[in-house]
Amino acid sequence: MRLLHTSDWHLGRSFHRVNMLGAQEEFIDHLVEVVRAREVDAVLVAGDVYDRAVPPLAAVELFDQALHRLAALDVPTLMISGNHDSARRLGVAAGLIGRAGIHLRTDPASCEVPVVLSDAHGEVACYGLPYLEPALVKAEFGAEGTSHEAVLGKAMDRVRADLAGRPPGTRSVVLAHAFVTGGQASESERDITVGGVASVPAAVFDGVDYVALGHLHGSQVLGERVRYSGSPLAYSFSEARHRKGMWLVDLGADGALTAEQLDTPVPRPLARISGTLAELLADPALTGYEDHWIEATLTDAARPAEPMARLLARFPHTLTLVFAPERTEGAPEISYARRLRDRSDQQIAEDFVAHVRGSAADAAEAAVLRQAIDEVRAADAAREVVR
Repeated sequence: MRLLHTSDWHLGRSFHRVNMLGAQEEFIDHLVEVVRAREVDAVLVAGDVYDRAVPPLAAVELFDQALHRLAALDVPTLMISGNHDSARRLGVAAGLIGRAGIHLRTDPASCEVPVVLSDAHGEVACYGLPYLEPALVKAEFGAEGTSHEAVLGKAMDRVRADLAGRPPGTRSVVLAHAFVTGGQASESERDITVGGVASVPAAVFDGVDYVALGHLHGSQVLGERVRYSGSPLAYSFSEARHRKGMWLVDLGADGALTAEQLDTPVPRPLARISGTLAELLADPALTGYEDHWIEATLTDAARPAEPMARLLARFPHTLTLVFAPERTEGAPEISYARRLRDRSDQQIAEDFVAHVRGSAADAAEAAVLRQAIDEVRAADAAREVVR
């Protein structure tokens, strides 16, 4: 069976001040053509269809067009909701849409109910695990604690129990939207940390023939059977070196798997350049970047006059300008930035307590801080669901 794995469309999102709807339309055109030309048997969309809970009308219209075009090809499509989506909105009329072969999985309570596909070699059970916000679904799964590993582990227990009751030789596919240990994040994914533990081990998905992941925007292979497709378009300059695409996965009769990465259209390449303004305007090595979207970092000791206007004269697609003057090693700005780098919300909060009081937070105080952070995140997630 031939599967096309994609995710993180983020319909309605812009790239800095650039409207990306045209590029997203081009991607949908490409997706439909790949499904037709490569004789795809099923399309897997692993969450973050939209960029926000209440997407703009143009994004909804593009999504509607995509569904109609996929249904017209008579190719089953399985979609799950991601942490950017409103599960309730995305799942509206899922039962009716399912009759057209578009299967929306947005309800955590039905994660063990697969879409069963068939080919000449038998059945393939496809399970859609929507994004599971631990604080909101803990009771549903009877999970201990509010970590992503706890709730995903319980969801996968349900999947394996259902799979065990199916005919021998049934192949299996799971879609999930999560941060799996070993994955490399970029700057454009929304933080899903809860209790300081955002990631889940890949072993949570043991026993499944293929795991189609969404959430991280870089295409990644965490194991032969566990992959991120990544987003089809870049949504931050941290993705400048990403190869954007989809996975074309062939699942054999015995569960053997081969995968081919298919590139998606690039509306305009990205580049990060750094140096003094004079260097950036004169360096011949940067000529190849003149048609790129640019993030420029200026290292001038003093801010030069009209830097953006002068950069635009050479790099007309410059979108962001960062000032990072070269300073001495002991400068307070540098030491403070380094103290914060790669530290979690929990660690920053505990550092603040230690700085203000002069002594570190004890275990009980750390637990209070963790609970407060988790409650804020859960409240934010609940607001997204209700909106």
